[in-house]
Amino acid sequence: MPETIDISLLLYPECQMASVHGLGDMFAIANLYAAELGSGQRIRCGHWSADGAAPDKPPQVLIIPGRLTPPMLAAEAEPLAAWLRACHAKGTVMASVCVGAFLLGHGGLLDGRRATTHWFYTEAFEATFPRARLTPEAILVEDGDILTAAGMMAWTDLGLRLIHRFLGPTVMAETARFLLVDPAGREQRHYSHFAPRLSHGDAAILRVQHWLQARGGREVSIPAMAAEAGLEPRTFLRRFQRATGHRPTEYVQHLRIGLARERLEFTRDPVDRIAWDVGYEDPAAFRRLFQRLTGLTASAYREKFATLPPQ
Repeated sequence: MPETIDISLLLYPECQMASVHGLGDMFAIANLYAAELGSGQRIRCGHWSADGAAPDKPPQVLIIPGRLTPPMLAAEAEPLAAWLRACHAKGTVMASVCVGAFLLGHGGLLDGRRATTHWFYTEAFEATFPRARLTPEAILVEDGDILTAAGMMAWTDLGLRLIHRFLGPTVMAETARFLLVDPAGREQRHYSHFAPRLSHGDAAILRVQHWLQARGGREVSIPAMAAEAGLEPRTFLRRFQRATGHRPTEYVQHLRIGLARERLEFTRDPVDRIAWDVGYEDPAAFRRLFQRLTGLTASAYREKFATLPPQ
């Protein structure tokens, strides 16, 4: 039997149904290509209505569509926000389109995290969620277990990223080709971003993963991580690798390189400064690690994926 990835779309008042139906169609097309290519994985796309009772089992992925009216205010959003917090605490990957990011913010899930939303609501977002790290120029921000897409039609970018994550780059490329969507041109991102394992069921390790993501992997140590988990260091090391598939140092490296990628794409900051800002005192060591993890030098990566025009 193929492995099934459950992705739920949240239906809430005045949400954009075009993205709901469009994502359902996109995932169905991706499943056809996955079967044709002999993939052992499929996406099962469902819906959860905010008017109904919350499901007992949280979905693996929850997508919050955009809205055709202004974003929800805190009081209106709170019942949904509480459920989002509970799902995220159990390992659900959260995703939003357009002003759906406001629901994630009201749930407290964007504190210390990178995110994007529709350009029209940038000021409102920053005023409402000052602890979030808004990247308004990005079409899509993938911050580990939280993905946010900017505009109302950016559901196509989000859908392709999720297909890449769960069904692989070949299925993603075939789906994009069938839909006449150019993923490289629209997304301007490299598709090998770090996708941490979050559904392992170890609550202490998941808590550390959230903590590391919020800190960007900076100024962390094994004792500090073990303390955050409430475990003795040797026990923490064993459980972290078993849960995530990575040693803590490797995991932190992936987080830091992810931050460096974004800086290379969206700023003109010198590579040495970026290395320092993401936690590397030795620029040469950073450059070696960057090339090992991405397959490109930092300069080549910037040349290929930078969104700013050359000066």
